Amino acid sequence: MNMEWRDGNRITLLENGEGFYPALYERIAQATSEVLLETFILCEDKVGMALQQNLIAAAQRGVRVEMLVDGYGSAELSTGFIGALASAGVRFRYYDPRPAFLGMRTNLFRRLHRKIVVVDARIAFIGGINFSAEHLSDYGPAAKQDYAVELEGPVVTDIHRFTVQTLYQQDHHRSWWRRRYGLPAQNAQPGDAQALFVYRDNDEHDTDIERHYIDMLRSAKHEVIIANAYFFPGYRLLKEMRNAARRGVRVMLIVQGEPDMAIVKVGARMLYDYLVPAGVRIYEYLRRPLHGKVAVKDEYWATVGSSNLDPLSLSLNLEANVVIHDRTFTGQLRDNLLGLIARDCLLIDQSRVPKRTYWHLAKSVAVFHFLRHFPAWIGWLPAHTPELSLVVPPVQPELKTESRVNPKIREPNHDPASAYPG
Repeated sequence: MNMEWRDGNRITLLENGEGFYPALYERIAQATSEVLLETFILCEDKVGMALQQNLIAAAQRGVRVEMLVDGYGSAELSTGFIGALASAGVRFRYYDPRPAFLGMRTNLFRRLHRKIVVVDARIAFIGGINFSAEHLSDYGPAAKQDYAVELEGPVVTDIHRFTVQTLYQQDHHRSWWRRRYGLPAQNAQPGDAQALFVYRDNDEHDTDIERHYIDMLRSAKHEVIIANAYFFPGYRLLKEMRNAARRGVRVMLIVQGEPDMAIVKVGARMLYDYLVPAGVRIYEYLRRPLHGKVAVKDEYWATVGSSNLDPLSLSLNLEANVVIHDRTFTGQLRDNLLGLIARDCLLIDQSRVPKRTYWHLAKSVAVFHFLRHFPAWIGWLPAHTPELSLVVPPVQPELKTESRVNPKIREPNHDPASAYPG
């Protein structure tokens, strides 16, 4: 499925749950025909309950509501929570659910990590924000810093078509030539209010998001700011960051200084002595965990989405970003990131880079190569085609998560093409 740059969009930056949830719930309340939703994490907390009630209300007034949640990231939902949705007419699906083994979730890899909502095929939301109270500031010191966008305009048609095809497990094909030799979609006439939907899968579009980052770094002239929660990319992207800094581009990287997982800090710091001497300015965000996956370039280019720059997002997970050409939006996001740097970040200068010792070098090389190559090792394991499993009412309260779903269920006599023209 090929995506193209679309002109004439309205693009709104949403920061954290305080910006994202009210905007989304207002759009759901105004929906007249359809709500499509994909997310990695849906928690049964105040955020999840608010989403549930908004979707139930929409379904009860005749809106078609379809939702898809990851079977690993959202495995803790109760039967009652899902049953209320299904009973109201919401078509609730799990992405690749797996039975627990000794009480532990299994099948960690190749997850549905996207966060997409489309309302009436007219409004779309994309970003890194899950449906969890930890995205609200009143969650406390562990509340996450994150971003999303609200989109209205021609790009929503691409996002809508993609989401429908995902729900009905249709292929997102592109030509053999573009798959083998194609470059990131080029914007022939850069301007304002332009947007491109880009995604990563485990088939024909496995490097699309990474290639847009690389293309952005190669074309940067003045400034690049990347804020990424889980930063551990491959050689190509690291090399382009160094090259940009060496040719005089001000390259700034914001990473977690107070991470939600300790290994995140260890991994990112192993790259400091590769990037800092080349002139890349690295900032550790210290106020709270950083969960954002955003970047800006020069005065007009930006991206917001679900994709981290780490082995999971770049090599295994299903991801979705939007790339934006718009000076007003890029200025807003740039000002926001510069504000984080000024208020809440620690600059990692040469004095803070770990001393180069043989032990440090050996450890860095070993960990770096392990983290970079483990997606390929995982790929050697027997592959399977992930199933979308529909939860059908009534849901029996005594059944556990893995028993609620039937991977063979398909909705009878339903042609998605007829229900979703175009």
